[in-house]
Amino acid sequence: MNKMLYKPLGMVVSSLGGLAASMLFKQIWRRVSGEDDAPDATDAKYGWAEVVIAAAVQGAIFGAVKAAVDRAGAESYRKATGDWPGDE
Repeated sequence: MNKMLYKPLGMVVSSLGGLAASMLFKQIWRRVSGEDDAPDATDAKYGWAEVVIAAAVQGAIFGAVKAAVDRAGAESYRKATGDWPGDE
């Protein structure tokens, strides 16, 4: 039963985390590079290093934010219900 209750909540929390990660990456990229958007892999005006570094930074930020948001959601669920999500 816990998984069924947590799944919809987890999906909403994850979606909000994705939006937060996207906004955070955009701000960091703008401050570091002075450009509004990170380079696309197929954009000819950027070199390999710029494209790969941008992708690595974006992936690290998304991974960290996702882990933090998922963990916070699980902790909040535990505090509200007394059960850890997914425990059988």
